[in-house]
Amino acid sequence: MEARRRGEDIIDLGMGNPDKATPPRIVEKLVEASANPKNHRYSSSRGIYRLRCAVADWYKRRYGVDLDPDSETIVTIGAKEGLSHFVLSVVEPGSSVLVPNPTYPIHTYSVIIAGGDIRSIPLTPERDFFSDLMTALKLIWPRPVMMIISFPHNPTARVVERDFFEEVVEFARENDVIVVHDFAYADIVFDGYVAPSFLSIPGAKDVGIEFTSMSKSFNMPGWRIGFAAGNPKLIAALARMKSYFDYGIFQPIQIASIIALTEDQGAAVEIAANYGKRRDALVDGLARAGWEIEKPKGTMFVWAKIPDRYRKMGSLEFSKFLLREAKVAVSPGVGFGSEGNDYVRFALVENTHRITQAVKGIKRIL
Repeated sequence: MEARRRGEDIIDLGMGNPDKATPPRIVEKLVEASANPKNHRYSSSRGIYRLRCAVADWYKRRYGVDLDPDSETIVTIGAKEGLSHFVLSVVEPGSSVLVPNPTYPIHTYSVIIAGGDIRSIPLTPERDFFSDLMTALKLIWPRPVMMIISFPHNPTARVVERDFFEEVVEFARENDVIVVHDFAYADIVFDGYVAPSFLSIPGAKDVGIEFTSMSKSFNMPGWRIGFAAGNPKLIAALARMKSYFDYGIFQPIQIASIIALTEDQGAAVEIAANYGKRRDALVDGLARAGWEIEKPKGTMFVWAKIPDRYRKMGSLEFSKFLLREAKVAVSPGVGFGSEGNDYVRFALVENTHRITQAVKGIKRIL
């Protein structure tokens, strides 16, 4: 912001803040519902019943998962609010929680806010996640009560197949661990990859809960709406906590969200395809500049290992270097955990023309 105030043209690929408009049909429904005075009153902290039914139908249609709209779904003020209030409802001071490193900050700080202790599990290409998980389990006391994971993963853009979640369910059953899966990037996938839902694994509802957001799939970040589904006792715990904190989301937003979940899903496919074009423009362009990065199969991010000759700078100083010299803002990897310090994260939140311009600036300094 200081650079922009000086008149510099900064290409901001830092925060994962979708830049495109919400699909018109959803906006039209919001406007229509907003005109009805009946929708101006307090809503329900659990979310309106018709939206919870739409969530259950969406899971059945997409993943073959059967959910009771009353006891196994709840509407949240985005995935971030839902996840943090869920952790607050379950984690006691001193409880141990397993969290990947690097990871999205609320996965860590929700535990800290609740008074719990973080036990970091490295999530890096050269490490085996489950091997590290079992090693950590032998060393941790008290035994962990929860594990928070998210795939497709922010910031690393790592994706998994069903067998990964099968191991997670088995691990959770054997060790009496609650699984929290943040599924915010369910629809932002490329190259034919389909992201599996954690809840689609047999036994998953016995051990966990899954959070999904409307922000990325439907370009609705400012609307602040998402939902959670899964184990009825865990949903009830979140519902109890939310009943103390909020009266639910503005009802017209919930009514418009029903349209997003029940009508043609072409908008979500188009949004993902747009991110795919931006990904190609960035990764292919940086490759021509000599910075080789693996193309991610999911999320709206590119997780890039800092080139060898600059790595000793660390991610924070390298990010400042890109900002100062290339006029490109990125997120330093260390902001997501110590294991991210060799990386920076690009958010695909500018159009392809601007991304190409960013690549030219980076190529010039490299």
